[in-house]
Amino acid sequence: MTTALKEASTRTINVRIPVGVYQQLEALAKATARTKSFVTLEALSRYLETQSWQVKDIEAGIVDAESGDFATDTQVNAVFAKYGA
Repeated sequence: MTTALKEASTRTINVRIPVGVYQQLEALAKATARTKSFVTLEALSRYLETQSWQVKDIEAGIVDAESGDFATDTQVNAVFAKYGA
């Protein structure tokens, strides 16, 4: 169970979703004997967990750029050569 599911306080949101997504949600909830709310919260929690690294990396990159910490031409060329770019 994810951390979000263990939290005692909650908030309610309303979201419009395409009929096909709703049907998939309903089918998965039924097949797993879970509520649609449970399945939705699990999916949203996992999505947020896997995507949050992007924000952290962007913020770290901004800090580096603001301090003038950039890769040298040699470092950039080495990465390009490694990946055939």
